[in-house]
Amino acid sequence: MNAGPSDTFAGGCQCGAVRYRLKATPQNAHVCHCRMCQKATGNFFAAFARVELSEIEWTRGRPSVFLSSSVVERGFCDKCGTALTFRYTDTNRINIALGSLDDPTAVPPLKQFGVESRMPWFDTIAQLPDSTTESDVPADRLLLLKSLQHPDHDTAVWPPAE
Repeated sequence: MNAGPSDTFAGGCQCGAVRYRLKATPQNAHVCHCRMCQKATGNFFAAFARVELSEIEWTRGRPSVFLSSSVVERGFCDKCGTALTFRYTDTNRINIALGSLDDPTAVPPLKQFGVESRMPWFDTIAQLPDSTTESDVPADRLLLLKSLQHPDHDTAVWPPAE
């Protein structure tokens, strides 16, 4: 059985208070380096893809909204702070943060915007030394690590009963 858009394109915030399902494949996948996206995500760029407002279903909770400019609102989880959406208020479209998808590999970015604010060293990131989380965290500390993050799939109840 092939996964349909609603199976493939679901996601939510880090704590699980806000979850969504998309009824269509996201379009115009991109990263934005503009200073506003940097501040909104607390990172060097934001990654988004667009769907029609009618193509998103909020399955648990709803994002809070911050009007970041006179024409843009940004949705986020008011419990954990996860950036979830970007929307021009005069359209019927919304952009979903690609990192909030349960499978962020399903929608690779195809374009870059706001390159005037792109970090000058951005092109060299792939050449930096790298390591896995498991190889970077001491074994005794890994034994203590228990993720409190919502899993990358829908759950009937969250947080789980202890």
